[in-house]
Amino acid sequence: MSINRVIISGNLTRDPELRCTQSGTAVLSFGVAVNDRCKNQQTGEWEDRPNFVDCTMFGARADSLSRYLSKGTKVSIEGKLRWSQWERDGQKRSKLDVIVDEIEFMSSRDGGGNAYGNQSCNAPAPSNSAPAPVPYDDDIPF
Repeated sequence: MSINRVIISGNLTRDPELRCTQSGTAVLSFGVAVNDRCKNQQTGEWEDRPNFVDCTMFGARADSLSRYLSKGTKVSIEGKLRWSQWERDGQKRSKLDVIVDEIEFMSSRDGGGNAYGNQSCNAPAPSNSAPAPVPYDDDIPF
């Protein structure tokens, strides 16, 4: 048996990119910076070393959340790892993505969405009224 679960928290490194498949499924791609603390052997000081994690979210929630995420937003993410490989210019390449199942905002929104806030795969552009709550798949208390 193997377990494929990942939990990370960090800041978005760029505004998310929303695109749609030919069938109309929303695909939201973004990056999260996660710091790793380690001790510098030469100075004895603790240092933060950033790790940059590519994340992908699918479906209606991806479409909805695209309006609320922007570079610098602090989030907590739970998901699973997906490895992909391809060939470019005769060289094999690969990467590891986190496929997002759950996302939680850990910082308040400070005015406006991102540059992609008016794009949507399935929903009309949001009005200027207060944002609707983000839908969740289940409301299980912890």
